[in-house]
Amino acid sequence: MAIQDKNWVVGIKYELREQGGTEILDSNKEDAPLEFVLGTGMIIPGLEKGLVGLSEGDEKQIEVPAEEAYGAYNPEAIQMLPIEQFEGIDLEKGMMLYGQGEDGQTTQVVVKDFNDTDVTIDFNHPMAGKDLVFDVIVTSERAATADEVATGEVGGHQHSASCAC
Repeated sequence: MAIQDKNWVVGIKYELREQGGTEILDSNKEDAPLEFVLGTGMIIPGLEKGLVGLSEGDEKQIEVPAEEAYGAYNPEAIQMLPIEQFEGIDLEKGMMLYGQGEDGQTTQVVVKDFNDTDVTIDFNHPMAGKDLVFDVIVTSERAATADEVATGEVGGHQHSASCAC
């Protein structure tokens, strides 16, 4: 069988680099495979597309343009906020902070700069604007169960604040 474009459970081992770079930005080659249900938005669209048609045991280098990864870098996503909003935080340039967005979702920001009165933060994903290269090995692939399709989770598992997965 080969991976279909949606409702397919896939396990992969991967190494991630920026296109043209040699530094490994992320990898799970020494860890358990990443498992997900295709078509549920659990991984970036360009990687999903690159996996379609592969089978267990296949290895492939998948190039993902920024538009199909974390999107273009948006200079309007940089904001300056009063330093009082960061009380109790030992600020450092480049540090990632997590908060709650207007929609209730967890939001990740990067501290770009700060002074005695203001903090400049960047709401862009750290890989926004970057073309990426994934070296993947498909470790497993199968049709998703009805429960997995409904929940978008492998095994139908729903994540909670207390789960350690």
